[in-house]
Amino acid sequence: MTDENGTAGGSARREYERRRAKDEAATRASWGKLGTIAVALTPERQSTRAWSSGAICEERVAAVVDAVAGQSIRVLHDRKIPRSKANIDHLVVTPGGVWVIDSKRYQDRRPELRVEGGILRPRVEKLLVRGSDKTALVEGVLKQVAHVQEAVGDVPVRGVLCFVDADWPLVGGSFTVRGVDVMWPKKLVKVLSAPQEAVCDVTATVEVLARRNLSR
Repeated sequence: MTDENGTAGGSARREYERRRAKDEAATRASWGKLGTIAVALTPERQSTRAWSSGAICEERVAAVVDAVAGQSIRVLHDRKIPRSKANIDHLVVTPGGVWVIDSKRYQDRRPELRVEGGILRPRVEKLLVRGSDKTALVEGVLKQVAHVQEAVGDVPVRGVLCFVDADWPLVGGSFTVRGVDVMWPKKLVKVLSAPQEAVCDVTATVEVLARRNLSR
């Protein structure tokens, strides 16, 4: 989506183009007259391709959340965090509060919650994706939530990790880890569309975010 609401995946796509151009320039410099052929035959680096995949992932999540936008729900994409190189993929401002959404693509891999400790040891919640500890993703969302919460004051703010193309079970699947909801795009739309207690002035909150440079 491209307008005052932002361009989903814009930052990721710009970084992809920058990295691809840098890679191609390095290949041309290394191969001289054969540079054009070398560029055509050289596989794209995984670290570069990941930015393109990230942009596509953000665009897909944007397509579904844009569908619920209207007078009572505002959707903002690719928000720059002040004094930081980081960005927020999507902000959804609803009567129930602000949703901070981070899009991730782990194709055919299942996100899971692991709880360690409890009675005799401190309870620790971890996010696993196919057995690999990805709790750092949760910590990243919590930092984004903190930035938004500072901006909007008493308005409720909730974080979401939205996984695209993951291996979700047929029944259940979504969960909450350290206060961050983990789900898939259709589930996210269902949550955003559900009746909510009106505790947030949507227009005023978007204006507050604008003043803090989080909505443009």
